[in-house]
Formats: sequence, structure tokens, C-alpha cells
Amino acid sequence: MSIKAKIVDYIKSNRVSTTEVADALGKTGALEQVLPVTPEQHKVGIVRCIFASHGSNYHVHDQVRAIEKDEIALVLTHECDNKAVLGELVSKYCLLYKEAQALVVDGFLRDIAAVKRQRMSIWCTGTTPIGCVNQDQGSFPEAKQQAYLNKYEGAIAVCDDGGVVIIEQDRINEETLESLHTIEIQEDIWFFCLDTLKWDTKKIVCEKAYLEEKSLLSEVHIQQLKSLKGS
Repeated sequence: MSIKAKIVDYIKSNRVSTTEVADALGKTGALEQVLPVTPEQHKVGIVRCIFASHGSNYHVHDQVRAIEKDEIALVLTHECDNKAVLGELVSKYCLLYKEAQALVVDGFLRDIAAVKRQRMSIWCTGTTPIGCVNQDQGSFPEAKQQAYLNKYEGAIAVCDDGGVVIIEQDRINEETLESLHTIEIQEDIWFFCLDTLKWDTKKIVCEKAYLEEKSLLSEVHIQQLKSLKGS
């Protein structure tokens, strides 16, 4: 199994949250202002980039044909003026017929009532009834598109009620997988210290007093937790 597959499997199997993934990445990786349309969902998958520009979704209709099963389609926008780049029809095509894990739209969505009613797995920055036109009005800027492809294509996206966090290609490695394991251990220890030992949060989070408690942790766990930066 590749390291990418291992990370996806670990996050999915353990339902690792976006908060924990961001912590494992040194408190980075979140897409700003992208929030779930449908709550209480957890999705993880490989990113496929889709591009919309100049108030048109013409190229979106073409690009979504290439989505593969279990991918997360990341729709990136340029000069769409807060118009919805897709709605119920395209969303249903991607999620039901192309079997995408989720749609992440760095832009606006419409048909929100229908999307919510069908509990579609979509994250976006906002909603509006005003949609983009479906005529070709120009291509996404080439340099900007290539920069997005370098950053996001083939990356790992994690989506839940907290938003969307992306593990970029250069962070898909054994170190990140180990950090995810360690964050999970830390979370278990923090809540044990809070709920069972009744420690205050300053003692737990800032002072990390548990690192001195040999009866609580093995030496391996102590070294793992000491390796975390800023968590």
C-alpha cells in the first residue's frame, strides 16, 4: 500500500477530524471560509481540481467528466463575482453518477434547499440563487491554474463540520502519518487528564505535565509527544 493510501485509510478508519489533521500539519492546511452545506459528515479522498472562471461554468461541465470514484472534486474559481458555479444538477452528477466522495467549492453554490434535502456531501464558501452562465467566457489564467495544480492535484482532502483541510503533495509522507498517530495519542491523553484526573487545561496543554508522569505514559509515548510542534 502506498503512503498516500495509508494516510487516507488511517484518517477514514479512525475518523480523524480536520482539527487533528491541521494540528498534525503544524496548524496549517485549511481552506479559508469553506464550510459544510450538510452537517455531520466526514469525507476523505484524493483531490481532483476543477476550474471555473469569468462568471462561467462552461469548462466545469467538461472537466467533471474526468472525476473518478472516491475522489474529492475541488472546484476553484477566478472572477466569478460571487455567482454560483454549480447547483443540484452538477452536484448530483458528480456525487451520484461519478461517485465522488465530496465536492469542495472555493466559491458559491445554488439550489441549496435541494442540496440540503438530499444531504449531498458539499463544502463551499457561500450560497446564492444567481448562477454562472454556461457559455465559454475565457479560460482560467494559465499560471494561476498551474500553481493550483501543483499545490492541490493529487493531494488528500479531509472534510467535516470544521471545514476542509488539505494535505498537500509534499506533505504526503511517513512523517505526516506518524504525526497523525501522535496527535491521536495526545488527544486521548489530554481528555484522560481532564475527565479522569481532573487537571486544569493550563496544566494539560501549556505545562504538558503528563510528560513527567511515568505511570501514565511509556517512554515511547513521551518521545512521540515531545516531537509535536505547537500542538
